[in-house]
Amino acid sequence: MEEFKFGRLDGQPAKIRNVPIAVTPEGFWCCPSQAVLHKTMKNQNQHARPKGGASPSVSKASSVQRTPINNLEKRTHSTPTRSRINSDEQVFPPADDAVPDPPKVSPVADKRHKQHKISVGFGQLHTSDLKVMLYGREGVAVKMIVHKNILSENSTFFADKLSRQSPVSCIEVSDCEDVEIYVETVGLMYCKHVKQRLIKQTVARVLRILKVAESLGFPACVMSCLNYLEAVPWVGDEEENVVSSIRQLHYENYGVSPLLKRVASDLTNPPNDTLAHIIELVLKSSDERGRREMKSLVLKLLKENSVWTNGSSDSCAVTFYSSCRNCLESLLNLFHRASDPEFSEQSSDKKDMIFRQITVEADNLLWLAEILADRNAADELTSIWASQGELAKLHCRVPVMHRHLISCLTARLFVAVGKGEALPSKETRQLLLDVWLQPLMDDYNWLQHGCRSFDRKVVEEGIGQTILTLPLEDQQTILLAWLGRFLKVGDSCPNLQRAFEVWWRRTFVRPYTDQQGSSSSRRS
Repeated sequence: MEEFKFGRLDGQPAKIRNVPIAVTPEGFWCCPSQAVLHKTMKNQNQHARPKGGASPSVSKASSVQRTPINNLEKRTHSTPTRSRINSDEQVFPPADDAVPDPPKVSPVADKRHKQHKISVGFGQLHTSDLKVMLYGREGVAVKMIVHKNILSENSTFFADKLSRQSPVSCIEVSDCEDVEIYVETVGLMYCKHVKQRLIKQTVARVLRILKVAESLGFPACVMSCLNYLEAVPWVGDEEENVVSSIRQLHYENYGVSPLLKRVASDLTNPPNDTLAHIIELVLKSSDERGRREMKSLVLKLLKENSVWTNGSSDSCAVTFYSSCRNCLESLLNLFHRASDPEFSEQSSDKKDMIFRQITVEADNLLWLAEILADRNAADELTSIWASQGELAKLHCRVPVMHRHLISCLTARLFVAVGKGEALPSKETRQLLLDVWLQPLMDDYNWLQHGCRSFDRKVVEEGIGQTILTLPLEDQQTILLAWLGRFLKVGDSCPNLQRAFEVWWRRTFVRPYTDQQGSSSSRRS
């Protein structure tokens, strides 16, 4: 922290303004943030207001503000470095290196947007030979006292400016978007180890420095920023911000491919082999909790990334269907073993092992069906499941507490068809109802009371809509069979009354309405 005393025109004792200055051995100064500048301007305006309605003083005495110290940029300095902050309300003796006047504006605009001038010095000021003027937003103007050789050696932008005419004593930069970072980036040209200056910075600030450094043609700073971004962890939205900023750079000049390898491989297509390996690991997991948690996570991630799928033609569907067939083959074998007459004579441990395997394989199939249905790729699975007549016959030979997930799979496919997530052929829909509706009804009471994830209304809507996609005669056959069962067991079977109402209107009301409509048209 350095202090500067300014005399007042009215002869009264001058107050002290504390200015936050951070200096390195190389003479690096960090500009106050825009928030600090705005706060200073606001406080200056408030102190300048007259109290009690008195007319403002004619004196141009400077107001005093205290601004917080920038702890991040505090360094002990060994080289003489000066910095001063001047507002246009402060009066200084004229000097040869006074801040150049900004572009002229109308008196009204000048009143609304008063200019606030900041003077910044770098390195050995007595050897400086160039001034750079930055004009930023809200009337902020920064004069940088710098050295031509430093700027021309480190920046192609300044080298080009200095080479156009000689001698050049001042360079102006209008409409500077980020004055604070611009000053900091120029200051980095005076540092021998730029990367060390970036270590304690945030990712967002380094991205701002990177943008300015590239615009200035400051390759050493750009490379230091890239090295920093390649090594530092990215949190939250930082990854997208980094990738977006990096892709705007000129790859051939800076070689940013190592950095982008963190988020993308050289493969142009999704890594299906890796996905198949993950699916296999999850399906064959021996830990129940781990398998359950990873199924939930993978399902969530696949739903988030469904944008790169293409329905049933999705290349990833090949992986899922391969796993489905393996699960079905294993499940059919387990049902055969559990239905064998000699199975009842086996030990309890062997029986429990078979039942656990049935539960696991059925749960695996249900998980795969959920993935395929969510990706609108369950047509083939619906056809495969509808053709499992042998498994449906063995269904009743396994206790319901071990087989109920089979019915959950059937229910999920009915929901997929009813919602239009799957579009199987008429023959497949008919076969699905003929083969699996009765086993589902047999397990319905258990599903309602023993399965937490079972949503009765959604399943009943799916079954009803699937039935209503069939020809009217087939609708009648299925719904009349359902009606006989429903009148015996009530809520222990699906409630298909909504589908029954639609079938009723189609059968008894529509013919009469159509007949009246045709008669009216003939009369007309």
